[in-house]
Amino acid sequence: MTTSAYDPGAEGARMDYSGAMSYGDYLRLDGLLSQQAPQSDKHDEMLFIIQHQTSELWMKLALFELNAAREALIRQDTPAMFKQLARIARIFEQLNSAWDVLRTMTPAEYAQFRDALGPSSGFQSHQYRMIEFVLGNRNPNMLKPHGHHPQMHQMLIDELKRPSFYDEAVRFLFLTLDGTTDAMPAPQLEGPHRAMPQIQAQWRRVYRDVSAHWTLYELAEKLVDIEDYFRRWRFNHVTTVERVIGFKRGTGGTGGVSYLRRMLEVELFPEIWNLRSEL
Repeated sequence: MTTSAYDPGAEGARMDYSGAMSYGDYLRLDGLLSQQAPQSDKHDEMLFIIQHQTSELWMKLALFELNAAREALIRQDTPAMFKQLARIARIFEQLNSAWDVLRTMTPAEYAQFRDALGPSSGFQSHQYRMIEFVLGNRNPNMLKPHGHHPQMHQMLIDELKRPSFYDEAVRFLFLTLDGTTDAMPAPQLEGPHRAMPQIQAQWRRVYRDVSAHWTLYELAEKLVDIEDYFRRWRFNHVTTVERVIGFKRGTGGTGGVSYLRRMLEVELFPEIWNLRSEL
């Protein structure tokens, strides 16, 4: 048994990074790790900040992949799209796991620093709103909390002007089945996507002959997978809020749990869910 300290440099590992890019340089850790600025001296505020900051990073990646998947769908590059959709579902799974850490904070611990948050609230996350807009839940009233930030506000407005990912999926559905989009309903650019019989009839054709329409079937199931994880994320949010603050009003002025429960009722891809009762 050796008593000398292990030296990675003896095996060729670089030990001097002066003038070279290091791990911290590449990830810009100096800036990243300096962004946690608690507004109180309470221990649990650091957990609260980091949980939300890391969730925003995962949402940034989710949007990056969602936009790439939409572009792949438009150019009918289905292998790339399926890879990205699978990754998005795993990102939502990661976001779900974050709630488990936050739930270690008790109501008494949160109450110690809650007032320091002022009117700030996750309700104001422009990235969460963008994810909803891209997927097809498009409430123009939700633009208002972002009016004070012109760039973010304009990004959300621009998204409302273009077909959502689900609109593009429906376009691909009609084009693949019929060779034309003439019978396709117009994209729903505002409000949550409402189930339409013409769209549900097309998905029904896919599910009743899976072998003949395997690509469309795989697309539908990938969408169900994403919404499944997304619903769990919203449910875990409701459960965590109720566990920590009960039915108090949210810091941003929403009804808190009552508002979040209302969001659980929203379906992103209703036709695909509805047809399951018919099969």
